[in-house]
Amino acid sequence: MSSLNGKNIVVTGGGQGIGEGIAQALLDAGAALIIAQRTQLPPALTEQPGVHWIEADLAQAHSYAAIADSVGHTHGTVDALVNNAGFMFEQTLEQMQLDDWNQMLAVNLTAPAFLSRALLPLMRAAGGGSIINIGSIEGLAANPQHTAYCASKGGVHALTKAMAVDLGKDNIRVNAIAPGWIRSSLSDDYINSQQDPQTAWEGLYKMHPAGRVGEPRDVGQLAVYLASEAAAFITGQVIVIDGGRTSKLPLPF
Repeated sequence: MSSLNGKNIVVTGGGQGIGEGIAQALLDAGAALIIAQRTQLPPALTEQPGVHWIEADLAQAHSYAAIADSVGHTHGTVDALVNNAGFMFEQTLEQMQLDDWNQMLAVNLTAPAFLSRALLPLMRAAGGGSIINIGSIEGLAANPQHTAYCASKGGVHALTKAMAVDLGKDNIRVNAIAPGWIRSSLSDDYINSQQDPQTAWEGLYKMHPAGRVGEPRDVGQLAVYLASEAAAFITGQVIVIDGGRTSKLPLPF
């Protein structure tokens, strides 16, 4: 595994799901973590050295400067930022209200852009670094009733490329990870709630050439690589991590 010893890395929403998988992988690689999210971190993270929690609501514009000020005071510089915080709701276009749309974009798209901007001085002070935005395969294709979510993640992918072009001069690389189906308690509950859970699980596995769905640690290991010097010539990319799901054409049998 790539070494991140001595690196200060900010992760938003790093206390659960994919975020926790990313946080744990970065810790295992030797990084010092600053995790920004609304809720307290689980003991599995707080009991480890090198973890600092900042209470922050990424839907609020004032959080960007607050996070940057806190990190500057406690760590001085930032070597990498993982813009992971996000959420999803299911609504058709006709059901969706403007407030719902604005909330989705505020957390999933606006926060990655403006938190990155707020942390630029600390990253430049480190001599450059890596920004990793968490997109989704739903920024490439869509599931039903995910209009706002797909729009937000497609925006993340485009934002990533534009940021990479502008920030290359500062030795700052910007890439996005687009996860597919990653296991969580919520996704497991969804499959297990189907009328025939065993058939549902079998069908889900068949969708993936890898023969399984993803785990949070899979995304975490990719984040470690992109944060490290091993990825020094990779920027402006949207890297899909989905076990081959989006490469497999569906058949009617």
